[in-house]
Amino acid sequence: MLRHFGTDLLHVGIGLLILFAALLVGYYIFSLITRYNDNKEIAEGNEAAGMYMGSKLLGLCIIVGLVSINSNNWLDVIIWSAVGIVILCLVYIIFDLITPSTKVCEQIKNGNMAMAQLLRSLIIGISFVIGTFLM
Repeated sequence: MLRHFGTDLLHVGIGLLILFAALLVGYYIFSLITRYNDNKEIAEGNEAAGMYMGSKLLGLCIIVGLVSINSNNWLDVIIWSAVGIVILCLVYIIFDLITPSTKVCEQIKNGNMAMAQLLRSLIIGISFVIGTFLM
């Protein structure tokens, strides 16, 4: 058991680096597609913006975690993590398109927690499904 400790520790370190890189890239890309300034809204205490961004990041963690379970190759984890980011962006865009009267970004910017809760559930649910598809 201890003879593999160093290798296992290395794998944990590599996995964490990939996860943090995916989260940083995801945060940046998610911020680009919203029509408000995520950092500003969160810094000013907009709970809906914080919940929505947190949900996207949690969804990304779910995808990365599920993909890494069955992957023997770190490159696969990186590629499928990138696919996860794209899918979560598409979820936002599609939801925004099919609910044109709702104006998701405006609702989140205005602090609508009901909208943030709805989006959180949608993102987390889709992340589990996508993560299992990618396994």
